[in-house]
Amino acid sequence: MANNNTLQKQDGFKSQFGFIMAAVGSCVGMANVWRFPMLVSRYGGLTFLIPYFIFAFIICQSGMMEEFSLGRWAKSGPSGAFGKAMENGGHSKKLGEWIGGVPVLGSLLLAIGYSVVMGWVFAYTKMAITGELTAMGTDMDVIGGTFGAMAPEAQSLPEALQMTFATGGANNFWIIVGIVVSLVIMLAGVSNGIEASCKIMLPILYVLFIVLAIVMIFIPGTAAGYQYIFTFNPAGLLNPQVWVYAFGQCFFSLSVAGSGSVVYGSYLGDDVKIRQSAVICAILDTSAALLAMFIIIPAMASTGAQLDQSGPGLMFIYVLPVFNGMGGIARLIVIFFYVAILFAGVSSVINLFETPVNFLQQQFHLKRWMAVGLIHVVGVIVALLIQPWTSQWMDMVSIYILPLGAVAAGIMFFWVMKKKDALAAAQLGSDKPIMKWFMPFGKYVFVPLCVACFVLGIWWGGIG
Repeated sequence: MANNNTLQKQDGFKSQFGFIMAAVGSCVGMANVWRFPMLVSRYGGLTFLIPYFIFAFIICQSGMMEEFSLGRWAKSGPSGAFGKAMENGGHSKKLGEWIGGVPVLGSLLLAIGYSVVMGWVFAYTKMAITGELTAMGTDMDVIGGTFGAMAPEAQSLPEALQMTFATGGANNFWIIVGIVVSLVIMLAGVSNGIEASCKIMLPILYVLFIVLAIVMIFIPGTAAGYQYIFTFNPAGLLNPQVWVYAFGQCFFSLSVAGSGSVVYGSYLGDDVKIRQSAVICAILDTSAALLAMFIIIPAMASTGAQLDQSGPGLMFIYVLPVFNGMGGIARLIVIFFYVAILFAGVSSVINLFETPVNFLQQQFHLKRWMAVGLIHVVGVIVALLIQPWTSQWMDMVSIYILPLGAVAAGIMFFWVMKKKDALAAAQLGSDKPIMKWFMPFGKYVFVPLCVACFVLGIWWGGIG
């Protein structure tokens, strides 16, 4: 353990700002762009946003604080942190370490799926810069055919493997490019790699999104989109689906899965204010989702298109004819859009890969370059093989594994650890006393919500 503590002190976040940028980078991802606007559109503007804001407050003030605090207290990722929590509560340390393997596995599997998606993003960013995307105009056959050729779909994993071996892979080059970018950043370490890159990428992402959101104001026909966003139907709040999907979207967007947030917490200094950091992260993540909403919903409204699509189809197919129809600025809009998504994706991928890297470093005492290299080799091999089954792969992880990681982390902190130690961990670095309701809120609200996420996800086939 002494060696691990030394490692964290030597290679951790240098500033609270750097930590926040990295943590926000882990939160701001594809779902902010390809799912959030669709849910706002489907469930009635403000009618959906109100429950979303409520859940953002709940998760921020409980789950995010808990995972950052747990990681910093243990100076370890999920496996070591869960083991230490179990030991603190008078239980088997080894059992805790084994339980901590669940979020580690979930993070690795999701990173692999994300790597395939990042291959698409890199390819589309290149085509945006060269003008290939703009040249497609509004021809849906060309637009849909281009993405279909890049991202063929299989109904099962065996079929996906068969397709991959038969064709040699649809987008191998750009998947490898994405993996290499992640590899280079992570080889540089936590402060010089992850923190430094996120301090550059995240501000640029927000600037690009803000510029695009402002541009949309001046595009003819977007007024209907804004009107819809600010529509409020009180009766809609009686629809259970509004609350379930608002919770699911918020839960996954804020990255409470007992993995990356715990790891990033382990890299924190004792002077960092946990609650303040969690609040800022939640605000910035929500802001990114709102900016995406103010871009996509007005854009779709400008052509009279129905926003009934989510997932990759929205990001790579349905917004393109809309953007391409915006005249002389179309190419610039397309470039800004995909570069912003690229930065969002890269910052998320490095967070997901960091969890298994941290695990290998701490549990097997591998040097960082060895852990980073091994994880990325595994990542690229599996990503290349499962390309046609990416959507199902990511659904499997998000439905069956990620919520279990959140449940486990919540139980370790709020139920297993000694109350005084948990409170001290959350209080450390702050000059204000922790909220009196923090522990009971986490016990009786957040943890049951995580269980609900797992159950409802299986029941409804995914809620986030």
